[in-house]
Amino acid sequence: MEVGTYRSAGRALAFIVSLLWAILVCSEPLPSQENSGPPEVPAKFNLDQQTAARLRPQLLLQSTATGHDETGRLVFERLLAQVHPVKSVRFFWELRIVDDDLLNAFASPDGTIYVDRGLAQLAGESAGLWAAILSHEIAHVVRRDWARRYLYQQSLQSSATVVLGDPGLPSASWRDSNTASAALARFCRQMELDADIEGLTLMAQAGYHPDFAPALHHMLHSQSTGAGDTSLYAMHPCWEERDRELQHAYVAASITFEHLWHEWYASPGGNPPVVVFAEDPKIKKAGVSENGSREWEIQVPMRCQNLAGAVEVVLRGRSMSTDRSHASEAPARAQLYNSPQEIRQLTGCTSPTTTVTFAVTSEPGRKKPAEQWTDVFVLDAWGTVLSRAEIPQLHHSPPR
Repeated sequence: MEVGTYRSAGRALAFIVSLLWAILVCSEPLPSQENSGPPEVPAKFNLDQQTAARLRPQLLLQSTATGHDETGRLVFERLLAQVHPVKSVRFFWELRIVDDDLLNAFASPDGTIYVDRGLAQLAGESAGLWAAILSHEIAHVVRRDWARRYLYQQSLQSSATVVLGDPGLPSASWRDSNTASAALARFCRQMELDADIEGLTLMAQAGYHPDFAPALHHMLHSQSTGAGDTSLYAMHPCWEERDRELQHAYVAASITFEHLWHEWYASPGGNPPVVVFAEDPKIKKAGVSENGSREWEIQVPMRCQNLAGAVEVVLRGRSMSTDRSHASEAPARAQLYNSPQEIRQLTGCTSPTTTVTFAVTSEPGRKKPAEQWTDVFVLDAWGTVLSRAEIPQLHHSPPR
């Protein structure tokens, strides 16, 4: 759940977290584990707890107790009341706030949840958003995902082979290294998705509507820059993948919530938020007008939940011009982006799939628009971003 800009406290805390993982990874290897699925944590395994205890003093220096974040504290306590004890492990549950403007949270194996001030401010007084943040991190702790990742990485290392040969040629060990890195990344992405699913169940049992989870994800996505990391080596799933993978768990969690809370407004989280699922925009050629302008349509399929009223869909881009003083440099450096350009539309988003269409044109004689359209944002009546989608690169060849 990481979006934002590092400041001094964030850099220090990120260093400590990386050190925590380095200590785990560099510790004495365990016997080989099967890497076909998530490894079970042995009953007497406590390396993750020992490492967390060693670094706890440094982590505490970079954070403070919950303090005036009363909503977060109350939600934390209510969620913990639904957690079943884990055999052979005792967690020291605590919620702490990191004085940083990052939009991030993480859990230590000992049960301490750290939330950056930026993310805490984003959640504000919304108990449902706090529940979405904390239930995910609690799930990581209860599942002992730090230990699972350690055991899985050890299984990859123990199964790797070292091949000696011509140093100028690629060896099997290099291929094994790439394969192991991709396998570890895939395993970590699945752990995140599993924590999402278990967090949904925990939220519903504690009285927080599951809709707060995708609402939080969409808010974080709207704060990020550029497309998410979809490479083989990405350690976190992209937001679109999280939406897809949560569909089945969402139905089950919704049934649980509705069974416990017939009147949604009376639940601890209150009424569910407006959630907008904006799918990937599609670009279609619309032809050439009489004056020679080329025309395109940017279609944005979307669906809304819990909406009463309308939402505003904003197509956002930037005007492009060429800086002649840098004409000899790379094309990316030769383009300067001026003030943002926007086109806005209102929609009630009442059908199962509502498609909002924007018409864009180029100036006569130009093969591409004067604007580079980059993103679509969906806003509620108060201007809060409910969803964001990136626009694929506009195809500039002449329409057929």
